[in-house]
Amino acid sequence: MTTKNYFEPALTPSDPSDTDRWIPGLIRTLREVVGTGEFVPLHQPEIGDVERGYVLDCIDSGWVSSVGRYVDQLEQMLVDYTGAAHAVAVVNGTAALHISLLLAGVQADDEVICPALSFVATANAISYCGAIPHFAEVESTTLGLDAEKLAAYLQDISVSDGNERRNRITGRRIAAVVPMHTFGHPVDLDALVDVCCRFDLPMVEDAAESLGSYYRSQHTGTFGQSAAISFNGNKIMTTGGGGAILTNDPVLAARAKHLTTTAKQPHAWAYHHDCVGYNYRMPNLNAALGCGQLGRLDEMRSRKRNLAESYRQALSSVPQVRWINEPPNCSSNFWLGAIVVDGGLEARDAVLAAANQAGIMSRPIWDLLSGLPMYRQCPGMDLATSCRLLEQIVCLPSSAALGTQSKMASPGAAGVG
Repeated sequence: MTTKNYFEPALTPSDPSDTDRWIPGLIRTLREVVGTGEFVPLHQPEIGDVERGYVLDCIDSGWVSSVGRYVDQLEQMLVDYTGAAHAVAVVNGTAALHISLLLAGVQADDEVICPALSFVATANAISYCGAIPHFAEVESTTLGLDAEKLAAYLQDISVSDGNERRNRITGRRIAAVVPMHTFGHPVDLDALVDVCCRFDLPMVEDAAESLGSYYRSQHTGTFGQSAAISFNGNKIMTTGGGGAILTNDPVLAARAKHLTTTAKQPHAWAYHHDCVGYNYRMPNLNAALGCGQLGRLDEMRSRKRNLAESYRQALSSVPQVRWINEPPNCSSNFWLGAIVVDGGLEARDAVLAAANQAGIMSRPIWDLLSGLPMYRQCPGMDLATSCRLLEQIVCLPSSAALGTQSKMASPGAAGVG
C-alpha cells in the first residue's frame, strides 16, 4: 500500500482556497455515497431484534444493575472477540482508562505521555489520577503517536535512575505512555512497544474507538499492559453508555474488577471495603444490549469498511481532499471516516459549513488538548503536525447503515481484510 503525505501539494494546479468553485462538487460527491436523505447523522446506532430480546429478558429477570449474567457473558464475548485474556465491563470508556492508569501505577503528580490530538477523555482520565498529561506529537499516516519523534524527545528530556524515568526539566516521574487509535486506525504499535521497552514505560492503550481494528492481525488493546474500549452510543457497537478494560494479566484483571466494584471484599452480607474504590461496574441492562451488539459486530464492521471504500473511490475525483485510509499492515473498523482538506482552516470550515447546510452532518477533529484552558500549562513537545491536522480534518457520516446502501464497493473491500 502506498502511503500518501497528507500535506503534499494539491494533485492539480487548482487553488483549494477557491472554495466556491470546488465545494459544490464535493457535496454532490458525498451525496453519491451517503444517499439523498434530508439529514444524514454523523454516526447512528443500529439496534435490532436480538438486542431488544436480550434487554427484555434482562428486565424480566429483575437483575438490571451491576450484577447479572449478561455482564459475565459480555466479558467472555469480548475475550473471545479480541483475544485478550481478560475483560472487565465498566460504565464508560473514560472509567476504563482511569482504572487502567491506576493499574499501571500512575500516581498523583506523575506525568503521562499522551497525544495532544485526542478526545478530552484521554487527558481527563490522567487528571482523575491526580497526574499531569504530557502532550506528544502524532504523525499523519495513523493520526496517532509518532514513535520516532517520541523516542528522540524522551531521549532529550528524560533521565532514568535505574528504577524510574523522570522529566529532567520538571523533576516529575514519567509513569506511562497512552497511545490512542484515532478513528479506529491503529497506531504504529511495533514502534511504540519498542519505545516503551527502551524507556521502561508501561503502555496503556486508549482503544476507545478501535473495537474491531487489527494491527498485523492482532486486535488493538492487546499490546499494552491494559487497554480501555468504549461502547458509547456513537461507537461501532453500543451499550448505551459503557466500556471495558482489556488485559492479559490475571492479577491486573482481578484488581480491575475489585476497584470497579467499590473495592468491596467478597462476603455474604458484610460491607467491608479495603481501599478507595469506584462504582464503575457496567449494569446488567447495558450488558444485555452489548451482548446483542457484539454478536453483530463483524457484520457492522464489514458494512463500515464497505462505506469507507465507497468514500475512497468517490473522493479520488476531488483533488482538494484526501480520504484518510487505514495505515499499512492494519485492518481498521473505520469507526469514523474522515478527509484531509487542502487549503487550511478557511477551506476546512467552508467544507463543514456547506456539508452541514446540505444536511450531511460533519465535524472537525477535536481541539488540541494542549490548548484547552485546564491543560495549557501541561508539558509537551512540538506539535506542528497536530496543529496542521486540526486545521484540515473533516469527519464524515459513518453509520454502518450507510455501508448497506452503498453500491460502489463490496463489503470488506477497503484495504487489508
